[in-house]
Amino acid sequence: MRVTQGMLTANLLRNLNSSNARLSKLQEQLYTQRKISRPSDDPVVALKGMAYRTNLTEVEQYRRNLTEMYNWMDNSEAGLEQANAIFQRTRELVVKASNLGTHDQDDLEKIKAEISQLKESLYDVANTQVAGKYIYNGTNVTTPPAKKEGDEIIFTSEGGQPFKIEVSKGVSIEASINAANVFGDAFKTFEQLEQKLIGADVEEIEDLEINSFITSFQGHIDSMLAERAELGARYNRVELVEDRLSNQEVIAHTILKENEGADMERVITELKMQETIHRAALSVGARVIQPSLVDFLR
Repeated sequence: MRVTQGMLTANLLRNLNSSNARLSKLQEQLYTQRKISRPSDDPVVALKGMAYRTNLTEVEQYRRNLTEMYNWMDNSEAGLEQANAIFQRTRELVVKASNLGTHDQDDLEKIKAEISQLKESLYDVANTQVAGKYIYNGTNVTTPPAKKEGDEIIFTSEGGQPFKIEVSKGVSIEASINAANVFGDAFKTFEQLEQKLIGADVEEIEDLEINSFITSFQGHIDSMLAERAELGARYNRVELVEDRLSNQEVIAHTILKENEGADMERVITELKMQETIHRAALSVGARVIQPSLVDFLR
């Protein structure tokens, strides 16, 4: 077969294009630090990468869910702490009222006023909101659980089901508490105590038998402590889940990098070799296409 100058030139251009493409590919890997930039580069790597990336996305979403879980539980704990302080203070006031002398009418009036304010404070706690959601009303987060009907406060807790947050695949943990155990009867106790004290004076205190409210408020304190203990146990479980998700996230990143990440030492070495080959090809090509018939006729 006769090899013409045009064939040599076409061959040279084709090989130079292939060399340029190889250089471009290696430079792209060096810049992106990834083996592939499109699925067609390696369909197997791309398919595995989709699965690994989906897993990583799920883990990252669950970690965001944990942030919401911690926010919910921390605010629940803060509310219970405030409720505990209210119950403790009310119990102290009942003890103080039951031991007033016949000349302490002013003190009794002050006790009545403070008990009324403590009830209002408990109302505020029961209607605590986090990001616009009522945290003490189960899944019914848009409705306040404590409502006022005249001077009476009623804790309805119409949420029904506990509010849960998914923290890992197929695992949901309750973020709310059983608020009825804390607030349900507490407002009734306050109402009964206020009814006893309305219009009463120190001479009638002994006849009112308000000592029974000491036991009542102690019962509310015990119920609140039980809910705090349950909340604390769930908090510990959430921390264990967070540790597991942290490990899963690290592993997912590692697997994804091993699957799609380029071996930078190999890429740099091959790039240097390809640059040398490309320069040599250009040098040889320049000599191949340079001679012509005119050169030989001189």
